[in-house]
Amino acid sequence: MEKVVIDGYNLTLEDVVKVARGFYHVDISTEAIDKIKASRQLVDKYVDEEKVVYGITTGFGKFSDVAISKDEAEELQRNLIISHACGVGNPLPEDTVRGIMLLRANALAKGFSGIRYSTVTTLIDMLNKGVHPIIPEKGSLGASGDLAPLSHMVLVMIGEGEAIYKGTRMSGKEAMEKAGISIIKLTSKEGLALINGTQVMTAIGALNVYDCKQLLKLVDIAGALTVEAQRGIIDAFDPKVHQVRPHPGQMESAENLRMLLEGSTFKTRQGELRVQDAYTIRCIPQIHGGSRDAIKYVEEKVSIEMNAATDNPLIFTAEEEVISGGNFHGQPMALAFDFLGIAIAELANVSERRIERLVNPQLSGLPAFLTAKGGLNSGFMIMQYSAASLVSENKVLAHPASVDSIPSSANQEDHVSMGTIASRKAREIYNNAVNVLAIELLAAAQAIDFYEGYELGKGTSIAYNEIRKSIETLNEDRIMYTDINACSQLITSHQIVKKVEEVVTLH
Repeated sequence: MEKVVIDGYNLTLEDVVKVARGFYHVDISTEAIDKIKASRQLVDKYVDEEKVVYGITTGFGKFSDVAISKDEAEELQRNLIISHACGVGNPLPEDTVRGIMLLRANALAKGFSGIRYSTVTTLIDMLNKGVHPIIPEKGSLGASGDLAPLSHMVLVMIGEGEAIYKGTRMSGKEAMEKAGISIIKLTSKEGLALINGTQVMTAIGALNVYDCKQLLKLVDIAGALTVEAQRGIIDAFDPKVHQVRPHPGQMESAENLRMLLEGSTFKTRQGELRVQDAYTIRCIPQIHGGSRDAIKYVEEKVSIEMNAATDNPLIFTAEEEVISGGNFHGQPMALAFDFLGIAIAELANVSERRIERLVNPQLSGLPAFLTAKGGLNSGFMIMQYSAASLVSENKVLAHPASVDSIPSSANQEDHVSMGTIASRKAREIYNNAVNVLAIELLAAAQAIDFYEGYELGKGTSIAYNEIRKSIETLNEDRIMYTDINACSQLITSHQIVKKVEEVVTLH
């Protein structure tokens, strides 16, 4: 059985994808089990002593000064979950929900949360047996953690809420029964340990970063095809140019272009047809490279957050201390995901400008809108409209969420991150960018079909063939959205990148 073992410290982006999308089995390490149990013993000690500790023997937020007796511990934790499950909007996708559950279990495995080991195993059993809570996408401020959406996850653990089990939506209680998982009763600290954290924003962001890393390869492929369709000048990608401005992303993108275009007879040298190309062709390494470096930064932040203890209070067993802090605050993620959204939006922006160069006869030297019978046929005219609409929407979505804050809990929580909004926006920008790049690939392939007697590059020829396996050359007008959808599927399935990488290893 293929599995991922969690210990709170070593979870990778690839591990998250394996569990979220590949349905790998999840186990917890022996060392992590010992830490969880030791942390719980300290919580039980404080409860027995009726020591005043936030979230264990007190209320929450503004109610932190209200003492809670030992007899009320279970009721307090249940009330926390049912009152905080205030999410609205469409349910998050299955892979995101699985990512959330995995990240929450991994945070608990660090042993700073004071939760019972049996409660952690319930969450892991849900993952392994395919019980996926219905978690509405909206309702988190991203500062006391993702309280509302995580509460919807926990509802199912206590036999409430709704879940998807084997493709069917049903009550949480029914899903747990069908999967053979016992419903639990939360006790002191457990409700807070399960919902006080940044796992929703981080799961959405982690899966997005993984997909964006694949998209970085695809945008270089799309750019290279457009270079060929425009008989672009290869000198601008010379390694000497990029070594004197050694940003890693820029150098990687330039090298990708050189490898993809190796052997191409479409490419030209400076002065052969023209002295220099427009920026959207000549500056592909610089533009794509900037987004590469931004996404690499975000990946570093996500990797830290995936293995962080983000709830409150934290239990330090060695010192026998319980400290109320602010690790639930999503600001590090909020800024990173705003940056991610901007980086992806720029990839779509430059792609749309390359599309314009392909369809505009004054810029391309090709038939207007890439159709041989213009007038009777509109060709790619409205394809560019659609791309322009998507990049314009992305500009709105790229406005940072992290610069906003609305005080909550009677001003006890007087600065919030809006990090979950930032992560959701970045995902929507990614979805739009995929469709823009699909249009560029189609336009570039169509433009190439107007040439005769030329050979594509080592890598671009593979990409072109993959496109043409699914989408025929446009000879007469036809329904175009199906072409866009088919090409988008080639992108999101990573089919084009996988095939190209059989002959060219891309950065």
